[in-house]
Amino acid sequence: MTPYHSQYWAYALTIRGVAGSIENLTRSISNARVDLNPHQVDAALFALRSPLSKGTLLADEVGLGKTIEAGIVLAQRWAERRRRILVIVPATLRKQWQQELAEKFYLPTVVLDSRSFKQWQREGMANPFDQRERIVICSYNFASAKAKEIQALPWDVVVIDEAHRLRNVFRPSSKMARRIADGIGQTPKLLLTATPLQNSLMELYGLVSVMDDQVANIRGTNERLTRASNRVAALGGLASLATRGSQAA
Repeated sequence: MTPYHSQYWAYALTIRGVAGSIENLTRSISNARVDLNPHQVDAALFALRSPLSKGTLLADEVGLGKTIEAGIVLAQRWAERRRRILVIVPATLRKQWQQELAEKFYLPTVVLDSRSFKQWQREGMANPFDQRERIVICSYNFASAKAKEIQALPWDVVVIDEAHRLRNVFRPSSKMARRIADGIGQTPKLLLTATPLQNSLMELYGLVSVMDDQVANIRGTNERLTRASNRVAALGGLASLATRGSQAA
């Protein structure tokens, strides 16, 4: 074994540890160029410590660093050599995500759109989503259009930014949301949104069903949440209840 390979394997062994441990996380982000806040580390550890769940929803308010929290999780997965990673974001945020992951976490990425997808295919790649050493970033519309290609790959984790766009996935009219949910299937997911619900408890149900579609099959879940949502609406909506609660306090 050459000195280079000895050093490589020594480094590889140092990043192994108990899944979701702070020590393991510290090693994987030791080179990151970002000042971490305690709540961001806690959120990342929460996502990493859920081996039996099929997803995590991070719903920090705007400006508290959900992108950083996701970057920590991705850096850990990358260090573990679990590198089939897909990031689905609004089209206007694709370049921002690419820049954040590159500059702050040194993670290589590729943005897939119609043009680059066709270019990869012309160069002989049957499924351009199959980027084994780069994180794939794409828009909601492109993920919906290429749901079959996404479904064909065994992803290690899928990150969905502005995930409230999928909150009506249970409605027949939300065809794009349904195609994306079907495309990512049972893959472990990390959903990011500052507004997990706005008008109805069913919106939260929709997001949870994206993470784990078995929730939608639990007998009576849909009906119970619908009744609860109707009762909330009859009382003036979520905003009205929040106002009453604050006044009572």
